[in-house]
Amino acid sequence: MRQHWSLFTTASRYALIGHARNRFAMLLVVVYIPVWIGLAYVTIPDERAPFRLRATGEILSPPGNHLTQITGALNAVTLIAGFMMFAATFTGGAFDRRLAMAGYPRYHLVLAKLSALTLVCAAVAAYATAAAGVAWAPRQPVMLAAALFCAALTYGAFGVVLGSVLRREVEGMFAILMISILDVALQNPLSSSGSDSAVVRFLPTYGAVQASMSAAFSDASVREGLAIQVLWLTGAASAGFLVFRRRTRNALPRERMRRIPAPAGPAAAEGAQDAPPTRAVTKGSR
Repeated sequence: MRQHWSLFTTASRYALIGHARNRFAMLLVVVYIPVWIGLAYVTIPDERAPFRLRATGEILSPPGNHLTQITGALNAVTLIAGFMMFAATFTGGAFDRRLAMAGYPRYHLVLAKLSALTLVCAAVAAYATAAAGVAWAPRQPVMLAAALFCAALTYGAFGVVLGSVLRREVEGMFAILMISILDVALQNPLSSSGSDSAVVRFLPTYGAVQASMSAAFSDASVREGLAIQVLWLTGAASAGFLVFRRRTRNALPRERMRRIPAPAGPAAAEGAQDAPPTRAVTKGSR
């Protein structure tokens, strides 16, 4: 048990160090989240924006700037979590492969990455919830943080998948950016008239959007939205584990059967005498 704990803590320490070295991501967490949420509050009109919440069927009418702050917080946490896990997987893939090839248990590596992802997403979700609650108080701040946390975890798992299958860094960054923007923008009632369409139910953050809207602007239960988001999270995490397992597999070919070398000594001489003579092939022979 002590050995397993030592392996897990060592892998977790390396994972956290890798995240801490990503200074650009740290800058996004500290600066981008409050700036984006603050600009949404200042620039978007505070006129009421009524819409129907699909998860509960309730008609909500929050101010437009408050609504944009929630969708902006969702967009920010998904982008940051996706970027951080993609960068960690993309840059540390060779190191993880060497560890696995050297005999380091892959389950400990996966659990360490999951633990680091959980800590990062919890900190980002709490920070975004606090930034959104500076100017106004959400109805259920704990549930709002839980919805942001689940959305960030889902995109963190997406980052692991993209970091394992893509070969260039710009491809992964662009993929995460476009997926997050389209995902959240299509569910924002201010920017999309089809936010209550049946199609949005298949988007990655549908459950988190429904839960966060309900938590921010009503006292209704958010369990249904969180349950849907947990399903997306489970699927994304499973895909990330399978891709990571395949990437760190032993890529060496199986050892082929080799001929047994002829024994040396008297036995070899006796074998040579018993062997049939071979015809010498010269340059002119056919």
